[in-house]
Amino acid sequence: MSKTSNKPEGTEFSAFDASQATEQLRSFAEKSAEQTRETYEKMKTGAEDARKAFEASFEKAKSVGDEWVLKSIAAMRTGAEANFAQFEALVGASSFSEVIELQSSFLRKQMEFAADQAKEFQALSQKAATEVTKPVKDAFEKVLKQAAA
Repeated sequence: MSKTSNKPEGTEFSAFDASQATEQLRSFAEKSAEQTRETYEKMKTGAEDARKAFEASFEKAKSVGDEWVLKSIAAMRTGAEANFAQFEALVGASSFSEVIELQSSFLRKQMEFAADQAKEFQALSQKAATEVTKPVKDAFEKVLKQAAA
């Protein structure tokens, strides 16, 4: 019996060069490490921008909330003063027709005051919505622009 080779006919294996494989592996590892660093830096910057945007939003919400409270207190003070003045006027009324006239005048002024207050609070609410969402909206738009670039 003759000895036959275990290699399939027509197939030749090129010589394996360990130094090239090591260099390719090293190059791949360095590129991967650099990409990982870049990705980490982008994520870190994005997280920091998001944190700053949320802090700014919370600060705006706090300032708008403070303004809301001050306007509410001022409105309650004005209403209380008007009620006391009305009570004094009613006590000093000399006839029933004068009481009716004072009361109708008072109710008309209170309705006008309530309408003015509603307009002020509506404007404050719109301002609050715009100011509170602006930092987060700006940060989001910045991220979209960076992603598109």
